[in-house]
Amino acid sequence: MGIHKLSWIILAVAGFGPIGHGWAYEGGPAGGAFSNPCGKVRFSEFAPLQYSQDKNNTEVTPESAFSFIASKETFPDSIRVTIGEDPVPIAVTPHYAGYHVTGNLPGNVKGTFVRINIAAQGPYQCERGDGWLLKVAGTEAVESARAE
Repeated sequence: MGIHKLSWIILAVAGFGPIGHGWAYEGGPAGGAFSNPCGKVRFSEFAPLQYSQDKNNTEVTPESAFSFIASKETFPDSIRVTIGEDPVPIAVTPHYAGYHVTGNLPGNVKGTFVRINIAAQGPYQCERGDGWLLKVAGTEAVESARAE
């Protein structure tokens, strides 16, 4: 094999190499529903808003209500919410955008940060997860709020 032919082979491999790797992650040039069947299982409209030291530096009280929306592709019976390792009771109701999920923080969570963890299944039994961080007021903040 001559140098000239070898150069052309190297150029061809180098030129088409990234496309093949891109398809491995993007699902091919057509994309579509089959490229990522779990991609349509989404969670949105988290309430209360996620804690952020810069944007939302607020506390919620123990036993506060929380809610979020799960997309239509989510299997409603598969939705699970936990805080740490503990399951949290939830109610799932139909919503125009999918399913409205509501629950309450446990009463024993006080004076700490908690992450509300979400897990659910969608088509092809793929599992998706998400969640958000809340700052829960301590006992003294709850007592002063009740006194007012």
